[in-house]
This record gives sequence, structure tokens and C-alpha cells, in this order.
Amino acid sequence: MKLLRRFFVNPAVPVEYRANFIHFYLDIGWYALLAGSSLNFQNVYAARLGASSFQIGLLGAIPALVSLLLAIPAGFWLVKRPVDRAVFWTSVVYRLGFLLWAFLPWVFNEQGQIWGLTGIIFLQAIPLTALGVGFNALFASAVPTEWRASVAAKRNIVLSVVFMGASLGTGWLLEQLPFPFNYQVIFFIGFLGAAMSSVHLYFIRPLPETENNAERSQPEPGSPENQPSPRLGLKNSLRLDIWKTPFRATLLVLLFFHLSQFLAIPLFPIYFVNELGLTDEHIGIGTALFYLTVLIGSTQLSRLVRKSSHKAVTGWGVVGMSLYPFFLAFSSQVWEYYAISILGGLVWAMVGGAQLNYLLEACPPQDRPAYLAWYTIVLNACALAGSLLGPLMAAAVGISLALVATGILRGLAGAAILKWG
Repeated sequence: MKLLRRFFVNPAVPVEYRANFIHFYLDIGWYALLAGSSLNFQNVYAARLGASSFQIGLLGAIPALVSLLLAIPAGFWLVKRPVDRAVFWTSVVYRLGFLLWAFLPWVFNEQGQIWGLTGIIFLQAIPLTALGVGFNALFASAVPTEWRASVAAKRNIVLSVVFMGASLGTGWLLEQLPFPFNYQVIFFIGFLGAAMSSVHLYFIRPLPETENNAERSQPEPGSPENQPSPRLGLKNSLRLDIWKTPFRATLLVLLFFHLSQFLAIPLFPIYFVNELGLTDEHIGIGTALFYLTVLIGSTQLSRLVRKSSHKAVTGWGVVGMSLYPFFLAFSSQVWEYYAISILGGLVWAMVGGAQLNYLLEACPPQDRPAYLAWYTIVLNACALAGSLLGPLMAAAVGISLALVATGILRGLAGAAILKWG
């Protein structure tokens, strides 16, 4: 108990920061319950319903397309509102959709459930776009720069612990209950985690000095700078000027990384179910092993960042991520899947813990929502392209060769971050 209290309430953390940090840890803990249950088995559920690789790719492509269309408007919307309130309310609307997942088997047949799930995800993507942009801005405004690596590492640890338990528990539960009632149960469990995560987001507040700095960076009310321009063109509305700043290099290398990342994601559940013949319990154990090593790796994140930088840790982590799809393509036994999961968790601890801070370091604090909106566009363009092109690549050359190709692309993306990011 003392160790747990010291983890959440570090005496070295200034008192005025502690409440935000604790709620960030609890937020990710409850989110991990959602991720380890509903989100973890979303594509597997679709595969067991008989979804094609195209339909599984569509589950990732549709929210990405919505976000592409709405990221810039979401950035403008967030600038005009307190970021903490905006994040809370968009999370509530987005996460209500998870409750609807549980009712699908009562309403539709198998193909109807696949398309019903796709439709719900489409609607969820609207608030999710603003939530994605806003959460990064909230994290930056609620956590001082010098504490971000520590908070990110501890969030990864909490995510890993809860995700392991949720993944093992839901994997076991799916084997004990009949289909599709088993998935209805875990979808409801995921909704409870989502709801509690939003509760903790409600209590996170930007630091007063961050708010004051943001206020000082804005023009005074009534000044010419604060008046709307009647000739505001499309170019200014889209903030294309951001592509003329050094942030362009960051966007380009992250575009390369995310494209290589999302090309492989729709291939994994197909390979797990159709090629390896994994049961839900096998997948749950593999996911738990993945997050066990995420936990172990996260304990070393702050030390790695101090010795190098967030950019270097991100770049080398992406290089390491190339090994997961590459080795998976040659696996045929359950134990090989488990070994690959252990390796994948170690390298994801580096990327998952350092990438956000690497991104925030490249954004000017006074204009962060606009810069993050462009990153959201890049991220979702890659999710859209990868979700559609990955299955097409597998259909053209075979799923094993497609996995090898995505592994090579990930390695090149990591090298690009190290050299040009």
C-alpha cells in the first residue's frame, strides 16, 4: 500500500501539480479497462462474425476519414473554449457509443452487426476528433515540461497493469460464455471503464501559469489583432503557414511512421484468426504479455530520455517496432506469438512514452491547438490509407509478405525520425 501511495503521490512533485497527475493516472487506468476489453477485441469480434479484411479495414478507415474532415474545425472550436471542459464533454459523447456496442446482437444478424458496429464507430468519430486534439493540448497545459516524461511513463505503467488484467480476464471470460453473449458482456465492461475515465478527465485543470501565459499571448479585447478579418481566406483558415515552419519535418517523419504502423494493423487479427488459429484466450494472454513488457520498459523511460532525447527514444523505438510484423509473418505456433508480443511491448514502451512529448516539444505553446490539429490530420490520413491499403496489399502479395513489407517500412520510418525529425 505504501508503494502504491508513493507511486501516485510522489513527495518530489509540487503540491499544486499532484491532483492533475493523480487524475491523469486514474484516467488512463480506467481507459485501459476499455482498451483491454472492448477495443482490444473489436476487430476479433468482427472477424468471428465473418468480416472480410476490407470490412475490418473499414472499421479503422471511417473514423480516420471523419477526423481528416473535422480536425481543422475542431482546432478552431477548441481555441474558443476552455480545453479542460471541451475534453470532458467530447469524451462523454464519444464514450456513450460504447454502450451501444453491447446491444448489436439483439438487433442485427451477423452482417448487420458488422455494419452496425461500423455505423456507431462513424458517429463516435465526430467527438473523438475534438477529443484527440484537445487531450494533447490539455496534457501540455496541465503537466509542466520537466514532469512530462515522468507522467507519461507512469501512465504507461498504469495502462500496462490494468490492460494486462483486463486482457487476461476478458480472454478467459470470452471462452467461458457463449457467443455472442460473451462479447456483449465485455463491451459493457468496456463502457464502464470509459465512463469512469471521463469522470477523472472532469477534474483535470490547466495550470494557472499556463492559462496566464496563454492569456498574455492573445491580443487585448478590442485591439485590431482581435477583430475578425472580413478577407480571411481559405489558406489562412487552414493554417497552411504551419507547413512553412520547422514543424513540417516533424509532420513528415511522423506521417511516414504512422503510415507504416497502420498498414499492418488490419492484417494482425486476420493473421491471428486465420493463419495462427488463435483462440480469444490466446490473444488475451499475448496482449497481457505485450503490456507486461510495456510496463517493464516504461520504468526505464525517464532514464532513457535523460540520456538522449524524446526524439531519439521515439526513433529507436520505431526501428524496434519493425520487428513485430516481420517476425509475425514467419510464426506458426502460439509460443512464437507470445515471444513476439513480449518483444513488441518493450519497443512500444519507448514509442508510446516518448512520442507525445517529442511532438509537444516541436509545437509552439501559444499556438498548440492549430499545430496539433495538423498532426491529427496526418495521423488520421495514415489511419485511413493504412486501413484501406493494408488489406489490398495482403490480397495482392499474400498476408505474410505484406507483413514483411510493413516491417521494413517501419524500420525506415524510425531511421527518418532519427535523421530528419
